[in-house]
Amino acid sequence: MQDLEVIHHYLETQASKCFSLLYTRYAGKIYSKCISLLKDEAMAQDATQEIFTKIFLNLSRFSEKSRFSTWVYSITYNYCIDFIRRKKKQKNLFSDEIENAPDLADEIPDEALLQMEVRQLKKVLEEVADGDRAILLMKYQDDMSIKEIADILGKTESAIKMQLKRAKERAQRLRNQLFQENV
Repeated sequence: MQDLEVIHHYLETQASKCFSLLYTRYAGKIYSKCISLLKDEAMAQDATQEIFTKIFLNLSRFSEKSRFSTWVYSITYNYCIDFIRRKKKQKNLFSDEIENAPDLADEIPDEALLQMEVRQLKKVLEEVADGDRAILLMKYQDDMSIKEIADILGKTESAIKMQLKRAKERAQRLRNQLFQENV
């Protein structure tokens, strides 16, 4: 059964096998996203359970305007980012910074990130700000389009392009600082 068939059947019958099927399909993916953002296995396991609770409590609100997997992905990212925000008591984790930031002359090409050694990339992703890590993972690990990221984060495509540009620049600067001897 396709996701939409399972969802419709679950909404009509409340059959636990439908719940189990969706859980089996998405639990691993949700856990992977949680662990990549939260960096803690226990928190990621708890978050996975909380996210599934949110999904099934709100399943009737799924409007089918996007794929179910995109909707689940959106809930997962938003939950994790909200958790990080609460934990660090930071406001505006994903602020656009467009009006207050100075113009940066050169854009860091995608190749610069893609050519980093795996060891360096892991270290940079551990050190970079949570918001930058999330958007970089969405774009390069999860291979999401600018439009998909914009939909998930509730921003315009141009704001996402600017945020991604700045995240790449900060990641490149951080790499240069951390690994000066190799640059």
